[in-house]
Amino acid sequence: MSNPAGASSAASETAAGPIEGFHAVIPAGGAGTRLWPLSRRKAPKFLHDLTGSGRTLLQATVDRLSPLTGADGIVLVTGTHHVAACRAQLPGLGAENVLAEPSPRDSMAAIGLAAAVLTERHGDVVIGSFAADHVISGQPAFEGAVREAVAAARAGYVTTIGIAASRPSVAFGYIRSDGTLGVDGAPSAQHVRGFTEKPDAATAREYITSGEYRWNAGMFIVRTSVLLGHLAEQRPELHDGLRAIAKAWDSGDRDRVLEDVWPGLEKIAIDHAVAEPVADAGGVAVVPGTFGWDDVGDFNSLAALLPSDDDEGSKVLGDTGDVLRIDSAGSVVVPASGRLVSVLGLDDVVVVDTPDALLVTTRARAQQVKQVVDGVRARDLDGLL
Repeated sequence: MSNPAGASSAASETAAGPIEGFHAVIPAGGAGTRLWPLSRRKAPKFLHDLTGSGRTLLQATVDRLSPLTGADGIVLVTGTHHVAACRAQLPGLGAENVLAEPSPRDSMAAIGLAAAVLTERHGDVVIGSFAADHVISGQPAFEGAVREAVAAARAGYVTTIGIAASRPSVAFGYIRSDGTLGVDGAPSAQHVRGFTEKPDAATAREYITSGEYRWNAGMFIVRTSVLLGHLAEQRPELHDGLRAIAKAWDSGDRDRVLEDVWPGLEKIAIDHAVAEPVADAGGVAVVPGTFGWDDVGDFNSLAALLPSDDDEGSKVLGDTGDVLRIDSAGSVVVPASGRLVSVLGLDDVVVVDTPDALLVTTRARAQQVKQVVDGVRARDLDGLL
């Protein structure tokens, strides 16, 4: 597939300063179970520095969005039990820009709540939803893609950013594009023909070969009136509940309405609630992203983000003085207990040492760590989750 983003991104990236009428929504939830025992329910992966940069994933997300939105243009949606930690990491974020969910209801409720609240406060604006736990490199290319996506959103499209697929991964969803959108300000934007959720290996290889597919990173840019309009058509009860909550959000009735309405909201992802049915009707666009992207889904993908600690490609997240490796090529070690971790004669091993739990596996089985979490839960060891 030829990548039309190359020519357009140069023009897009020359733009500077916040985008007028644009607000970034950051859904911050989930437990990152494939990064257990480092990531836990009380301290999920977005609250950790997983790249050794000195900034947590949440802080890095705000850092890259702030140039596009300005100081007051970011809204964080997170669980009530994460509000204190998030605000401690983001002291510049106003209290009114933190929307606390009483319980997880998936991405549609989180993003829809932000859209409804922003509509009450500002009218019809463009929002962009960006996960709190992704790693992105290439800030100019990222900003260029977002600016194009905003232009497509202003034309009435639900717009996403598709990541160039570097391999036939079965861990990601895919976006199929077809034909130039033809919207001013979004020269690389294309129509979306459909979404596919985590295909099998053979299908993923076919997708890569065809050149018509990109990874779905879950970034959605859309006018609030368009998003809420689609939601009203596709999921009217969810729409009505979110609008009722939003009307009460900045009043003394917030807690009462939340208590009455929130528990009954449908738990569904924005992909299934809006993006997929609207794509079938021709209402979704995609802007190709030429920046680096990783969702840090497991310890093997984490390894790709860390610099090598030795000539054998080993990686350490933490104090290298707490790690001793001998004949252990390609190892990934997270020394988080304060004691020495030694690895002898094991290649491509993952060792995560925390004060109350130890994980030892291989990089090849990193995706299966969720099974360990399931086993811990089955033993009623909730304190380790």
